[in-house]
Amino acid sequence: MHPDILRDLISQHGRELQEQAHRAAVGRTESRARRAMRRGHVSQDEATSPALPAIPDYVDGSFRTTGDEASGRVPAARHVA
Repeated sequence: MHPDILRDLISQHGRELQEQAHRAAVGRTESRARRAMRRGHVSQDEATSPALPAIPDYVDGSFRTTGDEASGRVPAARHVA
């Protein structure tokens, strides 16, 4: 078999395996969320929204508090170049 065709087949198979693994992970997550809702551990809103880690407002890892004065510049942790 020609090396280019073989390379394409191998790449396609790898993509299919990655997609299958992703679908399995999503299915497990949904199953855990439904189970938690049935048991009353979380509400439906909490179960359907993904839990994302908090992103610090400042480079040193700290967060902005309500007493902080808002400056006109973007904090360094959120600066998009």
